[in-house]
Amino acid sequence: MNKVLVNVYIPILNRAYDVFIPLQSQIFEVTELIKHAVTELSEGQFMASRDTVLARKATGEILDVNSTVFEMEIGNGTKLMLI
Repeated sequence: MNKVLVNVYIPILNRAYDVFIPLQSQIFEVTELIKHAVTELSEGQFMASRDTVLARKATGEILDVNSTVFEMEIGNGTKLMLI
């Protein structure tokens, strides 16, 4: 499975984390993976809700949960944010 390394910024924590995500996974799956990873990495300081979404950091565009990482043209070094 091919993976890409993305940088995920968490505005509420004012912190960013580098995370590997699979290219063929849908955004809703990746969002769940990242939510769990950030909760663990932040030692519980970040608590995601059902409304938490992934967005492009530069534009604020919320990613389509039904598209894959590949379809959303997310590659190595892409900056995302979890809001």
